[in-house]
Amino acid sequence: MVNLILFGPPGSGKGTQSANIIEKYGLLHLSTGDLLRSEIAEKTPLGTEAQKFIDQGLLVPDEVVIGMISTKLDANPEARGFIFDGFPRTTVQAEALDKLLSLKKTGISVVLSLEVPEDELVRRLLDRGLTSGRSDDASEDVVKKRIVEYHNKTAPVADHYAKFGKLKKVKGEGTIENIFELLSKEIEELMGVRV
Repeated sequence: MVNLILFGPPGSGKGTQSANIIEKYGLLHLSTGDLLRSEIAEKTPLGTEAQKFIDQGLLVPDEVVIGMISTKLDANPEARGFIFDGFPRTTVQAEALDKLLSLKKTGISVVLSLEVPEDELVRRLLDRGLTSGRSDDASEDVVKKRIVEYHNKTAPVADHYAKFGKLKKVKGEGTIENIFELLSKEIEELMGVRV
């Protein structure tokens, strides 16, 4: 089983490249946002628990999110692997995910980190803001704050996986096709596929 985390700051192309990876390698997309919405819609015990926090304007606790991930893993025993999206965002979450995967006799295979210079990220996000209607992409100040927030809170997750030799930095500049080729090379090396 191949479990990967596609990592990078806002605007690094994670969404686009995740879709390409899912299509080419048949990995299941594990988006914590989608899981939350699904569990709430189905009124599962975890969904009901999550809704209580959301109704109070609070973040859903890590234990609840980990429970949802566990359920998704159990529901897909034949999966070739998973691509994690939106989780882990902190070192504590990474440790909790590692523990869960270890209990399931698997683990994170690789963290592919898309490396993009900050000025390029800002340009991409502002461009996206012109067409997406997303308010968090419309202002340069807000965009820069999101990038700082990423570096302060989420970037340490990369350091966590680097300690275990699981972090691979991939150049996130160039055409979508060129970047996907670089990501594919890393994934195929991991899967033992001849490139």
